[in-house]
Amino acid sequence: MKIFILSSGEYGSKIVNGIATHGFASNIIGIHEFPSEDDLPEFIDDISSYIPENIPESDLIIAVGLYGDINMVIPEVVKKSGAKSVIAPIYHPKQLPLGLQNEIISELDDNTTIVFPKPFCGLTPIGDEFIDKFTEVFGRPKFEIETDSESEETDLDSNISSIKVIRGAPCGSSWFIAENLNGVSVKDAEFEANNKLHNFPCVASMATDNATGDTILHIASYRTKEAIKRALGFTFKVPMVDEEACEGFEECENACLNSCPNVLTGVDTIYYNDDGKAVIDPVSCGVCEICIHECPYGAIEVYEKRVNIKKDNE
Repeated sequence: MKIFILSSGEYGSKIVNGIATHGFASNIIGIHEFPSEDDLPEFIDDISSYIPENIPESDLIIAVGLYGDINMVIPEVVKKSGAKSVIAPIYHPKQLPLGLQNEIISELDDNTTIVFPKPFCGLTPIGDEFIDKFTEVFGRPKFEIETDSESEETDLDSNISSIKVIRGAPCGSSWFIAENLNGVSVKDAEFEANNKLHNFPCVASMATDNATGDTILHIASYRTKEAIKRALGFTFKVPMVDEEACEGFEECENACLNSCPNVLTGVDTIYYNDDGKAVIDPVSCGVCEICIHECPYGAIEVYEKRVNIKKDNE
């Protein structure tokens, strides 16, 4: 697989370093660095002067850190490289608005697949040869954790004895987290993983994204915490819907579902059962508590109790 990267700014540099360090260094056949957002005009009328002169034949184009109109180089780079797969991750709410995404898509032929993961660590396989190949190493995090628990079911008083990254965030944060969780109590693992993500640091934006009602950095943290929960086989902080209090989606116009940042980025964190009552998946839920405030019936609460889940490797 031949990867050509279009990069800009601190975010772009961090992603390039993460990809090169943890998985596809030998597959990167070229990197073109664009000026940062501050060094580019707000509106670019003629994109042609920004198109790289030397564009290698490629399978996958990854555009990271490009902000605003400069993203319109993507269709031209795709055409000249012969690539049929593109990943353009979103790290800031104003970086790649929906209108700009649609404009890029309209310039691509029907045989080109492009995805706009928000954030990059939310990327999952989609059935495209090269994007799926990339997700074998990078995308939605996945860990393998062993503890010093002597029982078959992980003891809450046990500690993490080893942690391995199966699939990691492209920025490299998953490997940093794994290096720093050895010896941590399993009960504190989610909290500490989130701390390490911030310490790395994650460079996704802390500006509120109007499309999700949350920040992209927070959504990245939900992906990391979900991976920890799945690797341990349990979660300890659980949001639950009181079915008697829930009036169902026909009465509240999907208030909880339509306000969930995870749902709004393609994750089935909230869904409805056969009775039309809301159900919250405790594994993917980041416990942002937005749904609690949006529910008109006060039907959602968070409880601190252990809930066992199926491990990733089971």
